[in-house]
Amino acid sequence: MFKQIKSDIQTILERDPAARNFWEVFFLYPGFKALLRHRIAHKLFLKKHYFLADRISKTTRRKYGIEIHPGATIGKGVFIDHGMGVVIGETAVVGDNCTIYQGVTLGGTGKDKGKRHPTIGNNVLIGCGAKVLGPFTVGDNTKIAANAVVLQEVPADCTCVGIPARIVRKNNQKISDGNFDHVHMPDPVSQELCKLTIRIEQLEKQLKESKNESI
Repeated sequence: MFKQIKSDIQTILERDPAARNFWEVFFLYPGFKALLRHRIAHKLFLKKHYFLADRISKTTRRKYGIEIHPGATIGKGVFIDHGMGVVIGETAVVGDNCTIYQGVTLGGTGKDKGKRHPTIGNNVLIGCGAKVLGPFTVGDNTKIAANAVVLQEVPADCTCVGIPARIVRKNNQKISDGNFDHVHMPDPVSQELCKLTIRIEQLEKQLKESKNESI
């Protein structure tokens, strides 16, 4: 645990020019605090102390605006920058040395059972507001642009943009539109409906929790 904490803080100091020292990050950075609490909740979850793990997760969401399910697996050296609105689902896996900006969702589509959330490789950057939805893999060293909606597997060393996301660079080489498979691209209307369904489910869950807390 101590090595993970040290690695997380060192990552923030290296990537955030506004971070001045170890103690500032330890006491003041919400992304770091949310990750620290998640690591504790995750250990409890693996030991089947589900209530305690979920309690820590819900408290973290209310306090820092970052929701990480205690079942999610987070690697070392992960940097959640700003963090407000970040949601990471139960079966999501985030590799080492990833950077996640505010408003990112690593979620599901509601169509899958078991493994429902994405697996993010190492050294992946996910821009603010991006959504990665489904039980597929995003390869190492990939960059996902702000507000992109990724709905299918992405190879390593790629850059993705757009809704739905498309690959515009691979291995530092620009990809022309002629290389895209337009026939098998997802239906944007159905994907928008999926996003609305997910959002409604989240709001219903929050409303139910608010009612339970008020009782």
